[in-house]
Amino acid sequence: MEKVLAIGGLFFRSNDPKKLAKWYRDNLGINLIPTGADQTPWKQEAGTTAFAPFAADSDYFGDAKKMWMINFRVADLDAMVLQLEAVGIKVTKNTDDYSYGKFARLNDPEGNPIELWQPLDGSD
Repeated sequence: MEKVLAIGGLFFRSNDPKKLAKWYRDNLGINLIPTGADQTPWKQEAGTTAFAPFAADSDYFGDAKKMWMINFRVADLDAMVLQLEAVGIKVTKNTDDYSYGKFARLNDPEGNPIELWQPLDGSD
């Protein structure tokens, strides 16, 4: 059976797509879709990707009206949290210890939930 190889893109609606794309670029380092040969697209590192539908009434994403949440792997969660907080972005670190990593939560300017995950050595 053929299988998909990876997520090729994440597409979602926005009230102000240009502004939101700039926020992701400026705060999380995600390059925008290139519009010219001199630009580089965002490339993710190889590693684990969780694909998990949740029950419609799950409170895991926070706001019940939000239908999705994206989880980004990071190399240094503490440094990323400090970087985001330095520009006024509210981040909530999960203080629980997990065998597979550390987590933090934030929302983009349109309220979409984002989870940051630093895998523990060998768990990715």
